[in-house]
Amino acid sequence: PVLDTEDAWVSVEGPVSIVELALEQKRIHYPLVEHQFVLCTIMYAIMRFSLKSVKPLSLFDSKGKNAFFKDLTSIQLLPSGDMDPNVLSIRQQFLLKVVSAAVQTLCSSQKAKEVSEEELFPFEKGKNWPTLAVDLALYLQISEDVVKRHYVCELYSYGMDHLGEE
Repeated sequence: PVLDTEDAWVSVEGPVSIVELALEQKRIHYPLVEHQFVLCTIMYAIMRFSLKSVKPLSLFDSKGKNAFFKDLTSIQLLPSGDMDPNVLSIRQQFLLKVVSAAVQTLCSSQKAKEVSEEELFPFEKGKNWPTLAVDLALYLQISEDVVKRHYVCELYSYGMDHLGEE
């Protein structure tokens, strides 16, 4: 980008401006940052719902695991469209666990105190975990319909028929 500066600022002496420092930085490889974001979201879901026996790195193939330990400015080989069926199965089971845990948490708290979702998850305002699981399904190459169907089944099984119908 071209930065236009006024003549008065050209003669100023002192440390380099933060804008100039930012422009000198190497460009990041956005797909690698997105890959890191998926891992962070997975780990947050594991922590938020206290999911036992879930190993976050087992949700990724060898290329995906290696990419986590590289510099964000390097261009890495990320997982391609061809995935091991075992990894896909583990990913699907994980997403279904997240949806089940979210529905269970929401329904048990609403039945106990008639608490709204915003009061239940005060720091997660506007975060709909089942929707987040569907978004993760896109990144993890899992069919969105499987996650949505599981969500509806969970709502019906907890007696939230009005939400299931929607």
